Amino acid sequence: MSLKPLSLLVAVGLLAGCTSQSGFHYVPPPQTLIAPEAASGWADKQGWQGRDFMVAAANPLAVDAGYQIIKAGGSAVDAAIAVQLVLTLVEPQSSGIGGGSLLLVWDGSKVSAVDGRETAPAAATDQLFMKDGKPMAFYDGVVGGRSVGAPGTVRALALAHQRYGKLPWASLFEPAITLAEQGFIISPRLATLLAKDPYLAKDPEARAYFYLPDGSPRVAGSKLTNPALAGVLKTLAREGADAFYQGPLAEAMVAKVRQHPTNPGVLAAADLASYRAKLRDGLCFDYRQSEICGFPTPSSGTIALGQIFGMLERHDMAALKPVQAPDGTLAASSDAIHLYSEAARLAFADRNQYVADGDFVNVPVTGLLDKGYLAERNQLIGNRSMGIAKAGTPPKALAMGRDTTPELPSTSHVSIVDKAGMAVSMTSSIEDGFGSRLMVNGYLLNNQLTDFSFTSLDAAGLPVANRVEPGKRPRSSMSPLLVFDKRSGTLEMSLGSPGGSAIINYVGKALLGTQDWGLNLQQAINLPNFGSRNGPTELEQGRTPQSVVEGLKARGHEVLLNEQTSGLQGVERNANGWFGAADPRREGIARGE
Repeated sequence: MSLKPLSLLVAVGLLAGCTSQSGFHYVPPPQTLIAPEAASGWADKQGWQGRDFMVAAANPLAVDAGYQIIKAGGSAVDAAIAVQLVLTLVEPQSSGIGGGSLLLVWDGSKVSAVDGRETAPAAATDQLFMKDGKPMAFYDGVVGGRSVGAPGTVRALALAHQRYGKLPWASLFEPAITLAEQGFIISPRLATLLAKDPYLAKDPEARAYFYLPDGSPRVAGSKLTNPALAGVLKTLAREGADAFYQGPLAEAMVAKVRQHPTNPGVLAAADLASYRAKLRDGLCFDYRQSEICGFPTPSSGTIALGQIFGMLERHDMAALKPVQAPDGTLAASSDAIHLYSEAARLAFADRNQYVADGDFVNVPVTGLLDKGYLAERNQLIGNRSMGIAKAGTPPKALAMGRDTTPELPSTSHVSIVDKAGMAVSMTSSIEDGFGSRLMVNGYLLNNQLTDFSFTSLDAAGLPVANRVEPGKRPRSSMSPLLVFDKRSGTLEMSLGSPGGSAIINYVGKALLGTQDWGLNLQQAINLPNFGSRNGPTELEQGRTPQSVVEGLKARGHEVLLNEQTSGLQGVERNANGWFGAADPRREGIARGE
């Protein structure tokens, strides 16, 4: 495959000099050469080949930071920390230190899950998003302090570094601090989202940062500095994660949340001081020749994908090859989409019934992934669409209420493999675009509490598993994955995507393409998105062939053509080393050598 020269996508400064502490000295790349693709639409990507290591992330500046860290001898976890800190600055609408992260690590012997998901404040009750006996309108809950959970990303990064880091903690902050002080170029995607958002400018700090004095949003290509964030990062680099959760930085967060003029929240200093990231075991399932490992609860992603592929393994998916669209690109066939979307309906029905934070709710994980149970569920898949699926009764399941919590897509994904073979698959989020629209000390606070069910009981009076409870982590659809060869145990791939609850189907599409259709990871990512979340069969508008649409309608599918802006990032082993892939729908790239 002929690969585009990396210099066309990001110009990287040479590593030069060294610090007395770590031997690492960050050199910011000349940003005039960075040309991220537009915030919507399509920019062809062929993938990036490396021999020894690879970094894939949502913004070229973040990728460059991770690349320089690994070149300086850092681990995949070191690189992921540097990448996330830069994303806080350059992709603030999607993730950052004011949000949460799920970080999956392969250290050569074990898959570990570092859980940095936010937690509900101690004062939160199951009535948090109720008003006059009814659930609030969604954005009435989102915008303001009410939706802010205790952020987990900083603690998660610190825990991961403690276990897997090689370079000193402070050195990993250097790229983000430098860019925050010297400035970064606003990307087309950030500029477009700024122009569209109706809430962000209502926050005084956000308005002063993101908008011009006349109220117009800052435009793509303009330079922006963030001295407030640089100050925070310098404090964390010097004092460690504790400085984020106690003292002046924590006090500023609490004040911002509780003093919101129209929608205050209940986050307290004790909620931040008591927050802990959790180290969990990865959750794995088999499919064809692979063992696929992901996050346990509070993520629903691995369970749902395990169910979907546990049903699909009973079908000859390899025979249902992608079809060629009139423009020559590949697209999944209507037969393949039919089987996948029907399996997804069944998985989402179970997800909405049973899956929540396993520290609070008895989630029947083994029952949901039980081969016998999935064989029974698969029997419900016929030649015509079932429309809306009902939840099943997996082994060891307790009766729970049905949840209809919406999840909005503002998230980022990072995949990294380092020179020693350590791999990271990390998905991080502030939930909605620009989170709660509250900015403090140069970063945005999450609105992750709206990932809980707004109601605590369903129509039948049964308790909803994903209801608000003090200290509980809201259910997530973030689906960072690591894929292994089942026979040899060799790491084959790191993969994930942003996209709210659609993440599950975005990642599922990429798995189908690589596991059943013989596509490389970039080709699989390029396929038009498809799936169902137990509603319409959703197809990517403008990229799905009409013949596929008609084929699904003929099977009784209610088809919804919509924009599906996935942001799949991944790293895949091939004969020449590591192959990096990035979604053409967003601004990400990959780089290695």
